[in-house]
Formats: sequence, structure tokens, C-alpha cells
Amino acid sequence: ELFGMRLPVLGGGMMWLSDARYVAALARAGALGFITPRSFDGLDSFRAAVRACREASHGQPFGVNITQSRRAEENRLVPDWIDIGLEEGATCFETVGPSPQHLFARIHAGGAKVIHKCAFIPHALKAQDAGADAVALVGCEAGGHPGTNELPTFVLAALALEQLRIPLALGGGIGSGRQIAAALALGSDAVVMGTRFLVCEEGWAHDNYKPHLAAQPAESSTLALRSTGHPWRVLDNDTVQRTRALESEGATRYPDFGPLSTGRLGRDGAYVAGDWNTGLLSMGPAIGFANRIEPVQAVLQKLMDDAMTGAAHLRALAPSPTSSFSLS
Repeated sequence: ELFGMRLPVLGGGMMWLSDARYVAALARAGALGFITPRSFDGLDSFRAAVRACREASHGQPFGVNITQSRRAEENRLVPDWIDIGLEEGATCFETVGPSPQHLFARIHAGGAKVIHKCAFIPHALKAQDAGADAVALVGCEAGGHPGTNELPTFVLAALALEQLRIPLALGGGIGSGRQIAAALALGSDAVVMGTRFLVCEEGWAHDNYKPHLAAQPAESSTLALRSTGHPWRVLDNDTVQRTRALESEGATRYPDFGPLSTGRLGRDGAYVAGDWNTGLLSMGPAIGFANRIEPVQAVLQKLMDDAMTGAAHLRALAPSPTSSFSLS
């Protein structure tokens, strides 16, 4: 209700892959996706993408991801990204990173809503106090950069729900409808899913890449660059093994890994050329549920059908009005 979605599913920002076609497909299907402006070479190309997304969304809400870098000089375009998103019809923004209060004010002034994504409960509470409309909490199973919190997704949510007053979306390792039902039963208001959509038809990644992912078990997700303090959950491949060799030699900072630690290597190697061994490729264990290439609409329909099955099971366990659960 807050964001105008029909389904309780947020498509996690997937950097290069969160383009207009993919985000609009989520919107038309009733979910909510976010275009990532850092994926574009300039403001003009970003504006064109947001405009194309608005036109392809057929009046359904879509959003923009605003991820702040730890390096201040890389955040100089953040105000422009927000303004362009507002001007071109984005109704909500997903923010990531420290000290987001000034972002909230700018977004709210433009009439949009904001959901702040983080990995620690204190950060979620700070975002709540700073005026976020909702928060997204991601556990250690999340693909990409889940942060350094080692709490699993459902433990994190259960603890957070005792303290939060605003809506919560829960992410990390969620790839099935039964998990959606479980998250909602726990008290969450929606789920965040990224990895599950990696094999969708609307994703622009190379035709050789998606079939490889569809054949992967959950165990093919692994953490790379642990020594840096900013781990990256990715597909286990040759590049991961090369980074681990460098770590064994003492590498502890992203620059120590050279081009191996850059997102562009994966974009050019896997997404463009179809070589899944080149680059650190964001992916969580939810890949175990992504076993076929199909449209976003079909994926969401199955997720919702399975979620209803899970909800029915929960209802069947509930006591009748004339009885109650008892330990005696």
C-alpha cells in the first residue's frame, strides 16, 4: 500500500542488470524494481533509461536505487540522480549507505517515498528516526555486498521486528514462495529478491550466462574478498579463486586485487561476453531456486502460488476459535 505495489516483492538493485526493461517488467507484474544510476555512463543516458522505464511500466510504480559510495568523490552525482528520477516519474527510491538523512529530505520534497536498505538493526533504527518510510534489512545470505553482519536473514528480521515501527522488507537468500510466506508470517511486509531474477528473460545478460546460472546449486554462492572487511557474495568461479590466492599472499584492500575486484570486469566478461569465469558476479544461494529461464511475470506468478500454499499450511496449523495452543 505504501509504495503502490500489488505484490509484496521488491526486486533488489542488481547494478548493471537493473535496466529499464527489467525494472519495467517487475512493475507491470505488480512488484517494485529500482534502476541503478551507477550503471550508466552519464546523466543523459540515465535520464533516457528512467524515461523508457516510465513508459514501459504502464503506469505502475518503479524506483531508483541511490547507493552512496564510501568514497565521497564518487557521490557527487547523487543529487542529480535523485532530481532526474523525480522529474521522470520515479515514485520511490531505495537508498543504501551512511548518513542518508539529507537524501530523505530531498526525496520527500519531490513527493516520493524512500526505503533504506541496510544490514544492521541499529542502522535500520537510525533510518527510521531520520524519516525513512520503510526499511529493507538484508541478512548474510544476500548476493552482492551484504555487509559484515553475520546474522542470517530470518534471525535478523525477528530481532528487528521487536523494535521497528515502520514497514520492513526482508532480503537475503529468499528465492521461493514458501520463504515469502514465512517472511510475511514472521511479520515482515515484503521481501527483497535479486538472485532469483538473474535468469529472467528480461535480463540483458548474455544468452550463455543465464543457462549456466540456472544449472547452479545453492552451494555455488560464496563470499569473496573477506580480507577487505567488505565481502562480496558471488558465483564461485575462477576469478574468486584468483582473489583467494592473492589474499593468501597478504592482499587486504580492494586496490590490492587490481581489476579482479571491479564490477566492470564481470559486466564485460560475463554479462556481455558470456564467460562466467571472468569477474566477481553477484549471486546469492537463492540461485538454487532459479532453475529455468522464463519471464518475470511467470516467476512472480509461481512465487505467489507457492506463497499461498505456504500460507494455507500455516492456516491449517492455527487453532480453531474454540481451542488454543498449549504446552500442557
